[in-house]
Amino acid sequence: MNRSSLVLLFSFLMILFFSCRHSQPGSEQRPLDLAIKMADSDMKRNPESWMIDFRQKPKWEYTHGLMMNAYLALYQKTGQERYLHYVKAYADTMVQDSGEILTYNLSDYNIDRVSPGRFLINLYKLKPEEKYLKAIRLLRSQMETHPRTSEGGFWHKKRYPHQMWLDGLYMGSPFLALYGREFNEPELFDEVVHQIMLVNKHHYDIETGLFYHGWDESRQQKWADPVTGLSPHFWGRAMGWYAMALVDVLDFIPEDHKGRDSVLFVVDRVARGILKYQDHGTGLWYQVLDLGDRQGNYLESSASAMFTYFLFKAINKGYIDNSFSASAEKAYKGILKNFIQKESDGTISITNVCSVAGLGGDPYRDGSFEYYISEPIRNNDPKAVGPFIMAALEAEKYRKMK
Repeated sequence: MNRSSLVLLFSFLMILFFSCRHSQPGSEQRPLDLAIKMADSDMKRNPESWMIDFRQKPKWEYTHGLMMNAYLALYQKTGQERYLHYVKAYADTMVQDSGEILTYNLSDYNIDRVSPGRFLINLYKLKPEEKYLKAIRLLRSQMETHPRTSEGGFWHKKRYPHQMWLDGLYMGSPFLALYGREFNEPELFDEVVHQIMLVNKHHYDIETGLFYHGWDESRQQKWADPVTGLSPHFWGRAMGWYAMALVDVLDFIPEDHKGRDSVLFVVDRVARGILKYQDHGTGLWYQVLDLGDRQGNYLESSASAMFTYFLFKAINKGYIDNSFSASAEKAYKGILKNFIQKESDGTISITNVCSVAGLGGDPYRDGSFEYYISEPIRNNDPKAVGPFIMAALEAEKYRKMK
């Protein structure tokens, strides 16, 4: 074979390699199969469950809680013990026999740190070890003294005084609602509804139908509007957290609870709002929801996966009607086409994830459009991996119900 032939052969093989590496899984695959594939891929990337979220050492974090929720849901669906073992390994790494939790400090009053309590309750139901119960009680005790706004809304963190963020509703409310059900504290259902309705009161924008990321009751933050206290923009993932919180707390709030209809009202409001800004071509959502045409904005996978989960679950549970189903299906297919890629080692990845975003802090985050599009974008961030697994499970359920 001459040199020219070798060059042509090498070029062909390289093209074949990269086309395989970046190809998407076929849309004919069952959603359940893709949920399993994504979970197994992430376990391969993170052999120890504490390694999730690119960690170099163990940390008690909301991202781990999110992923453990997804793995437990997959365990309940498939009965595959490897998912339960993976979840238990994280719990046993973090929770000491005394009930103390590694890296957790109650006095920080960080609502993010409460979020993993939900998976811990569900694990305790499967594996009733005393240390889990002690840790669950510890997390519950934080919320008994957690700082609040004048109307009783939980501050996002002690270091972010007087502020409610959409993110915080996912971090605290599902845990409290589940705790209320499992440990006979029905007053927590009232608490959860109250938190949801405070956000509905302060964060909702009637013109767009969307919810602002943050609200500062004191109006002291530079990002806060001096009149309304609201942050300037509608960040996709923030609204995704809120949407997931709504459908998740309804799993635990009793059917006859007086506040349940209020939550259902907000579910419908969120569903109608996000559909207005779903990208017509792809079925996905932008990093800054209402500014899809603005230069620098991009289709973002974690928000898209969260909204897909929210829509399918709300349809499956009967919270919204089937008129939303076409949008849910389009979103799911859009994720597969635009964000899910096969890798050369046989795993799959989810791409285009905003790594992090917030308000205030040091360095200061001003909530501007320029800020939101400046945060790093990466693959396989748990804030997209977990919601994709859960969205696929809900898509599987929807297709079986049709």
